[in-house]
Amino acid sequence: MKNPLRDLFRLFFPPTCAVCGRVLPEEGELLCTTCRWEMPLTGFARQADNPVARKFYGHLPLDAASSYYYFVHGSGFRDLIHRFKYQGGWAIAQKLGAWYGAELKESGLYGGIDLVVPIPLHWLRRLQRGYNQSEYLARGIASALGVPVESHSVVRRVYNVSQTHRTKDERWENVHGIFAVRHPERLVGRRLLLVDDVLTTGATLISCGETILRAVPDCRLSIATLAVARGELRSGMEY
Repeated sequence: MKNPLRDLFRLFFPPTCAVCGRVLPEEGELLCTTCRWEMPLTGFARQADNPVARKFYGHLPLDAASSYYYFVHGSGFRDLIHRFKYQGGWAIAQKLGAWYGAELKESGLYGGIDLVVPIPLHWLRRLQRGYNQSEYLARGIASALGVPVESHSVVRRVYNVSQTHRTKDERWENVHGIFAVRHPERLVGRRLLLVDDVLTTGATLISCGETILRAVPDCRLSIATLAVARGELRSGMEY
């Protein structure tokens, strides 16, 4: 059915592509057809042995690991992450998460996931930002997989400084011992999907995963990040 108020709003404030700024068609969501086609997808969700999964070999026992698209400096897709991470664009994170979740579901490698667990923010940083972008990504992924989000069992107990502009050694030191499991009983025997926005060194995900496995040794872990930098896939991940 027609909605006159919505149509009037679209006439004066038409929705635009979040990457290139073109006006979207009436049925369009977030990205125009061209930008959706040009999205630098990795295709890793359909590969059990992929460069993201290999980054964690010897560091975390994982059932599966992947990233949705490449984090390309200077591109509009990089700016998408900045918008939902720093500029209040939580709805972008949730929509991208839903697209990613659909790919995870189709791959068959993530069919046994019981809970989606976003990498937590410290409560003070969450208060400053207003939300946790990884939680909205997790909501989108979980909706596509048809499973719940568990955002209260794992907490970030240390307010560590941002990982941005830090060296690899500094990133490992910066995340050591910063997580805790508050409700281990909710995770016992479950297959968990850890979700974060961008994979760089992997230090944050490894620190969180190690904390979970120490508290709940019988759970199983998989990892999904929205984006990954190509350079990080070519480099190693040594402590």
